[in-house]
Amino acid sequence: MRNDELELMNPLNIKTSVFTSYWLFIIHHFSFIIENLQRSIDNLKENKEPLPMSTKYTRKEKATAITDILEKLYPSTPIPLDHKDPYTLLIAVLLSAQCTDVRVNKVTPFLFEKADTPQEMIQLEVETIKGIIRPCGLSPRKSQAIYDLSHILINEHDGQVPASFEALEALPGVGHKTASVVMSQAFGVPAFPVDTHIHRLAWRWGLSTGKNVEKTEKDLKYLFPEAIWNKLHLQIIFFGREYCPARGHNPKECPICGIYGRKAYLNERATP
Repeated sequence: MRNDELELMNPLNIKTSVFTSYWLFIIHHFSFIIENLQRSIDNLKENKEPLPMSTKYTRKEKATAITDILEKLYPSTPIPLDHKDPYTLLIAVLLSAQCTDVRVNKVTPFLFEKADTPQEMIQLEVETIKGIIRPCGLSPRKSQAIYDLSHILINEHDGQVPASFEALEALPGVGHKTASVVMSQAFGVPAFPVDTHIHRLAWRWGLSTGKNVEKTEKDLKYLFPEAIWNKLHLQIIFFGREYCPARGHNPKECPICGIYGRKAYLNERATP
């Protein structure tokens, strides 16, 4: 047997050869994995596809991604409550408390047929207003508020709806949310009206702690540019109605919760 053949049969050389082959295989295998991973990342960047649900996002990253989704789904945002001027909008928003926009839109034509200005409204009896708006709920308080605020508009604001948060919130039956809707939709002033629906979605998406609507409004104003507040709050409302309802919601099928949903909410919904 030749010396070179004996050298090859040396156990030490055999082990070395096997060891070298093994590591070459490992290096090649991981190079293949890294190459494909990089290709996948490049594709995601080009297509702007969301990352898997397990990925952690900052609130700012979520806000940007959610804005893009909502803009694609709702490029236009018609005001849900039928009205013709700031006064009829104010009355409609007041009536919408704990009532659906659809029902309000069915009731207001009957009310506005009798009175659609403060001057005409104070000519009605409170009981007459109450009877018309009864389907909207809370009719005793709402009817009195409509009558009283109409008097105040005439006596203190020349019969006009004031374009001021402070003045609006001083009116009977008008809270910060109602004032925000009127300021944004009647006067175009940047505002972010937060109702229970927006409050719920902001918590589900991990954009706010969800402790109260005041905190949620503050968080959302910080996360989103002021220039889109007026449109965005309507987009969130539309999305909540179509994809993210309070009951019977499957986050896995939700275009936003399925990707950017709060982990605690997703785990809770996954529990049998």
